[in-house]
Amino acid sequence: MRSVVYPGLVVGAFVLLSLVSFWLAVRPPRVAIPLRPEDFGLAVEDVTITVDDGVKLAAWLLPRRGAPAVVLLHGYPAEKADMLPIAAALAPRFTVLLLDQRYFGQSGGRVTTIGFRERGDLRRAIDLLAARGVREVGVFGFSLGGAVALLTAAEDPRIRAVAAYAPFADLRTLGHELYGWLWVLKYPFVGLLRGWSLLFLGHDITAVSPERAAAVLSIPVLLIASREDEQIPFHHAERLRQALARNARAEFVMMDHGRHGELPAGFPARLAQFFLLYVR
Repeated sequence: MRSVVYPGLVVGAFVLLSLVSFWLAVRPPRVAIPLRPEDFGLAVEDVTITVDDGVKLAAWLLPRRGAPAVVLLHGYPAEKADMLPIAAALAPRFTVLLLDQRYFGQSGGRVTTIGFRERGDLRRAIDLLAARGVREVGVFGFSLGGAVALLTAAEDPRIRAVAAYAPFADLRTLGHELYGWLWVLKYPFVGLLRGWSLLFLGHDITAVSPERAAAVLSIPVLLIASREDEQIPFHHAERLRQALARNARAEFVMMDHGRHGELPAGFPARLAQFFLLYVR
């Protein structure tokens, strides 16, 4: 009897652990950023964007008449306020839209889909800008935001240029790395995560691959990464750089030092120069 019960308990615990891990991945504790637009002398317009599945996204708009736009996408699990230092550097020359991605910040949504539905969300944000007469759009994203920017740019020609800081190259690969402590069991474990996403969300969110998206891009791309990044291993940047190898307008800033999200000196000005060159 024990030869049946004990293995069954082990398998059951493994499956339960995968379910808990799945829900923690798509419903992580949200990080509140203690910054406000007025801290940077910015007067924002609160806007709401309704996306394809009816979820309402919160955003701040910094309009500038006649100027091209840059959409700013925060990382996981932060919110749009994290992008305020970047917005302050861009606002003198651009219309700037800071978006709370679904589930995060003040946006609706039961879960984050880690890039799957967020692609469509970004397209609806660009629709809002188009409705206000803004046709030239660039996107800057950090981490998850960078991945979403690359994924969407491969599908939406309205995006003229992308800057991505520390995006992952492939979500399934990242999953295997995050659960590497399970050794060979990481493969069935990530397979279970795929199964849970199909069951609860109706699609395989682990299939998201900015690397494949980057390989088809011909627009200007600025990729930034640090060799010391403790959350997104540097080889993701190397894979993305290889995917962008045939893109003559791809630029790379590969830093030897800096933790995940640590901005290099002069980065906001460098970012403004990039978008001034290509989004006009």
